[in-house]
Amino acid sequence: MLNRNKLDVILSSYKKRFKELFNGKSKNDGEKYKWVAVKRFQDIWDINAPDFLDMFMKATDKTLNLLASQNNLPRGMIKEFATKDPEVVREMFINLYDESKDVTERIRAFIAAADEIKDKYNPGSWQQHYQGVNAISTYLWLRYPDKYYIYKYSEISKATKITESDFIAKKGYALENFVPGLDFYGEICKAISEDAELVQMLKDEIDDTCYPDEKFMTMAIDVGFYISRYIADEKIDDFSSNAEVLNWYTPVVLALRELGGSAKRKDVHQKIIEMQNISEEMLAVKNEKSNTSKLLNNIDWARNYLAYEGILDKSQPGVWALTDLGWKVNMTHELAEKIHLKWIRIKTAERKKEPIPEIDISKYYFDDSKYTKEDFLNDVYISPEKYDSLVSLLNHKLNVILQGAPGVGKTYAAKRLAYSIMGKKDDSKIEFVQFHQNYSYEDFIMGYKPNGDSFKLTNGIFYNFCKKAESNPNEKYFFIIDEINRGNMSKIFGELLMLIEKDYRGTKATLAYNGLSFSVPNNLYIIGMMNTADRSLAMIDYALRRRFSFCDMEPGFTSDGFVKYQKSFENETLDALVDKVKELNTAISKDSALGKGFCIGHSYFCGHENETDDNWLSEIVEYDIIPMISEYWFDDNDKLLTWKNNLRGVLND
Repeated sequence: MLNRNKLDVILSSYKKRFKELFNGKSKNDGEKYKWVAVKRFQDIWDINAPDFLDMFMKATDKTLNLLASQNNLPRGMIKEFATKDPEVVREMFINLYDESKDVTERIRAFIAAADEIKDKYNPGSWQQHYQGVNAISTYLWLRYPDKYYIYKYSEISKATKITESDFIAKKGYALENFVPGLDFYGEICKAISEDAELVQMLKDEIDDTCYPDEKFMTMAIDVGFYISRYIADEKIDDFSSNAEVLNWYTPVVLALRELGGSAKRKDVHQKIIEMQNISEEMLAVKNEKSNTSKLLNNIDWARNYLAYEGILDKSQPGVWALTDLGWKVNMTHELAEKIHLKWIRIKTAERKKEPIPEIDISKYYFDDSKYTKEDFLNDVYISPEKYDSLVSLLNHKLNVILQGAPGVGKTYAAKRLAYSIMGKKDDSKIEFVQFHQNYSYEDFIMGYKPNGDSFKLTNGIFYNFCKKAESNPNEKYFFIIDEINRGNMSKIFGELLMLIEKDYRGTKATLAYNGLSFSVPNNLYIIGMMNTADRSLAMIDYALRRRFSFCDMEPGFTSDGFVKYQKSFENETLDALVDKVKELNTAISKDSALGKGFCIGHSYFCGHENETDDNWLSEIVEYDIIPMISEYWFDDNDKLLTWKNNLRGVLND
């Protein structure tokens, strides 16, 4: 059930704009095309047509953006499929339109059939078939316009929330949302049918190019669109007999964002009218919370807010620029927020032509080389307890290996672990190397290297770093080895295999090449990383294994740091995709052939800021996660297909 009072307010607003929205300001930009699309489909559709492709394309040629958009091409892919095998596609639609079967199962079968034909005729080239619930529901609505609706998450989620429906759609669960959505739109249809004025308005606009829509399902779809487009950013309070009451606090900020912070009050006033699609009289409606005068008084507040929001350069964390005064001050975000009120007072003094109060900016400078446990937890998404254990292991063992699945941030964490133990960012005390199958003792410790016409005994990277640490015993040094299990450990470490052990640190041994004594100093820590999902590699050498502590690095989706990072996007698609990946990781963990060492890591989602669309999420799914699970389940096509659809379904919802 929904809140009928809320819906009545919305329908009252909808009626005021219905004619304009239906016909548009110019040809083909109104919503009339929805009724035209259904009429066209009903007139042309013939499942037994000799040329199925030609019939399908003509029947859907009025659907416009309903079956095609910049990043979603369901109609185009049906054309591709029908060009390859029209009879298979015909069969897909026969099954979809079989009303004797459960609609959820029909939708699921249509998706599976699309996957099958995609993989059969053009494996690898067609990344997507785009036959998601949105497209398939459109096919159902075109065929049975009095029964089905167009499922679009962005619309139904806003519509259900604003009307306070008992049903709230969940992102990424289109198939589960679809049937409850039928009942929701049925309630809107009922409200429309009981509004004689609205029914007459529809009849007045319908012509012979339109489907008559006697059950009002297409109009209900249009109301859902209207709510998501024009009502979603407004707060609908209790309504009076004369006018709708709206919250105008947010629109001031929205208008200034579009016009720029220096916009004049009259321009802001006009922009709000345009953005809210209401009359000048509506703007003057008074209530306890806001009115025109208070609205315009909020402009100064909003301008300060936007300056605060814009001055913080999110691409360079820690940089706070008071650009109007020509100051650029390095400081933490917390300190930046503390002086924001002082900055507002400065701007107020400027506006009133008063003396600008002096502020000692120097005390807000900070040493950006400092690095603490808190910095580590902000950067590396593990729990504080896990961090404490990791530091304790490294201090006691001196040698630690971070092991985990791809994308859990092992390499990223290793360097920052060193920073946090040192208490500062000092790359001069960190050395990094990556092992591979051809890496040798000569590269690592010492060996003869070509030198003109002869060979010269040359020290390796580990030998040099040990000497560097030995010369400065009061400082801590960190040697980081990526892909440590890819190298031949005994061959690379040689006689040093014993010397890296904590109990033998500082113990002298004779090197094979020069016969001189050498030891690994106590102030040198070794951090290795290994990928637990690499099935092509043998287990790490047991002789080396006992000299290291092993710490499992797991996906950090639930860590405080990642949750904070995720919330900063305010992106419902990201939230839904992360939830879906968590479910995927549960399935991977329970798979006897895989296990938790093969889970998908959180780092695929990291390093992104100020994204304006969801293309980056699509790239993660298509080019990172799906190729990986394709390797995992290369012999289980059903499971692979299920998870491909689950992940893509979030993006195409």
